[in-house]
Amino acid sequence: MTLSQDSKIPVTVLTGYLGAGKTTLLNRILSENHGTRYAVIVNEFGEIGIDNDLLVESDEEIFEMNNGCICCTVRGDLIRTVENLMKRQGSFDAIVVETTGVADPAPVAQTFFMDEDVRAKAKLDAVVAVVDCRHVLQRLADTDEAEDQIAFADVILLNKTDLVTADELKAVETRIQSINPYAKRIRSERCAVPLDEVLNRGAFDLERILSLDPHFLEEAEHTHECGPDCDHDHHHHHHDGHDHHHDHDHDHHHHHDHDAPHSVKSVSMTAGELDPQVFFRWIGDMTQVNGPNILRLKGIIAFKDDPQRYVVQGVHMILEGDHQRDWKDGEVRNSRLVVIGRELDFDALEVAFKACEA
Repeated sequence: MTLSQDSKIPVTVLTGYLGAGKTTLLNRILSENHGTRYAVIVNEFGEIGIDNDLLVESDEEIFEMNNGCICCTVRGDLIRTVENLMKRQGSFDAIVVETTGVADPAPVAQTFFMDEDVRAKAKLDAVVAVVDCRHVLQRLADTDEAEDQIAFADVILLNKTDLVTADELKAVETRIQSINPYAKRIRSERCAVPLDEVLNRGAFDLERILSLDPHFLEEAEHTHECGPDCDHDHHHHHHDGHDHHHDHDHDHHHHHDHDAPHSVKSVSMTAGELDPQVFFRWIGDMTQVNGPNILRLKGIIAFKDDPQRYVVQGVHMILEGDHQRDWKDGEVRNSRLVVIGRELDFDALEVAFKACEA
């Protein structure tokens, strides 16, 4: 497994409802000999309950493990904790940030877009949601947070599969797919999966998306993030060095379960080459108006007369984008955008996206 090909530390945001199994997963990261040095940031160190014999040394808020990992607890502000961690840059390969069990992961993810010091050194790699297969349908019925965590995720760990029947598991997977058809799903018991299946996935990587069920994942794409005032150059934003080896041409688009009973819905939109000025004006205005209802936005854009693909990602009102790589010979230059959210007028979005064509 190769970690990020650029110099930025990849960050995984770990979310999941209370009791889903996050602590089990974190304990595995901090104790197993997996060969990767993770820095794990948790809200309250006491909740993890790591055995003292796993600790090499501890200082104010950073605890070193004897498997080469680091654990630190948020005492106050996440940005300050990350900055303290970054003073040890070189002593770890990747960061995992745990959210609380009832938390919306968006504010944590936004930290890695908004703070310039953090963004210069770290980049959001993926949001991973741990799901308790036995209780998730009940949680989805009585909380918005459980639905938001699933809608927000790039990777979903379907945990406790041993506690449900095959039919119950199928019902869980069907419901989760209807909320977020773009996430990679992994089944597990007691979070026993190879960690590189979950972490450092390059979750916006085109190859990963294409490795999923191609029937409904054709337009979901590799993504990174763009502000309403972006200038189409974005030299100060994320630049991702991944290379992608899949070419494909899908000019159709489709909505996903618009009439499903849950409130989170998703749409995948396709257009040709876009006018950058029109597109940036539209997406800036659109996210300002709809931001609270947009959980995730991902896209790969072909701008007229631009030799490079442009990737864009958003969380609520925060957008970021950058050029990714040159378009390849024979590669179809079309633009694709995925939006996951609540109470959005998907038909109007599709019309407006199409209107950005050059």
